[in-house]
Amino acid sequence: MYKSVTIKIGSNVLTRPDGKLDLERISHITDQIAELHDQGVKIILVSSGAVASGRSLVSKPPKKDPVSERQLLSSVGQVKLVSTYATLFDQHGITCAQVLVTKQDFRTREHYLNMKNCLSVLLENNIVPIINENDAVSVTALMFTDNDELAGLVATMMNSEALFILSNVDGIFNGNPSEPTSVLIEEIHNTGTDLSSFVTTQKSNFGRGGMLTKGRIAQNTAAAGIAVHIANGTKPGIIADLVNQTGEIAHTKFLPGTPHPAVKKWMAYSAGFTSAEVTINQGARDALFSPRATSLLLAGITNISGSFKKGDLLRILDHNGKTIGIGKAQYDSKKAEEHFSDKKFKPLVHYDYLFLFP
Repeated sequence: MYKSVTIKIGSNVLTRPDGKLDLERISHITDQIAELHDQGVKIILVSSGAVASGRSLVSKPPKKDPVSERQLLSSVGQVKLVSTYATLFDQHGITCAQVLVTKQDFRTREHYLNMKNCLSVLLENNIVPIINENDAVSVTALMFTDNDELAGLVATMMNSEALFILSNVDGIFNGNPSEPTSVLIEEIHNTGTDLSSFVTTQKSNFGRGGMLTKGRIAQNTAAAGIAVHIANGTKPGIIADLVNQTGEIAHTKFLPGTPHPAVKKWMAYSAGFTSAEVTINQGARDALFSPRATSLLLAGITNISGSFKKGDLLRILDHNGKTIGIGKAQYDSKKAEEHFSDKKFKPLVHYDYLFLFP
């Protein structure tokens, strides 16, 4: 039985086909969470549904640009969404808290730890945090990919034992779920599995993320040492079943890898806050991914793009231009350029401050 979980609930779980909130299903979800809460399970809820909820309140939103429309719908819908949760949790004698965040709230280690402290205080006082992206002030360039990314970040930050990603499908299939020949993949061991070869890129009706995004987030989160379950949130008792690990409901589980140090957990979701890029050669790539703890030397770098200061985060690209990791610079770009030909100069990125994507 898990003792601490982060649960991400997608818009398609919380809404009816007409776009209005499915109060019966939300009530069932809160009933399950309340029961587990009484058993001492620490639960963080990352809930979508604000925009979909807003659509049920604003029948004919003015035709503006997509960002403005999202701001309008989320501002109106978030009030109804959290009010619904608060009323239902109150029936169980449980207090919930609304935590609205933007990607910028995690841009530095200081911001990250401040957010972690906020959630820790809520859990210590037996309050259920309900987290959502603050779409009312977010703009496209600063938005999370979707709430799956936010949930993965929260789960690793709070060191949850498990992350549940609940959608309206049973999990990841080896083909299009609508095809009768497609089979549900119940366990994924290899974090290097290329999901794009068989996962559909189709997005949900009310959310903005697809199953491929969920799979990649699950891979990153599982690589950090957290079990990830992708399951159908519309099925009765799904949350209780996953927490108790009874195995009665078919779904996809990503097996956890070796836990990362705290600072690397932050870096795992900091690709959007990098100051510059460095490209490395094949030899450096092989060394970084070898079993040995290896730092990134200037000798393995073929190109530096952009300027940076000591302590800034760097995006690391391999010789094919693929992003393979994030590193914290030990010195600034000026010093790196001055010693670029010095093969024995100290590492630009020390292993302790290097995160490699699975």
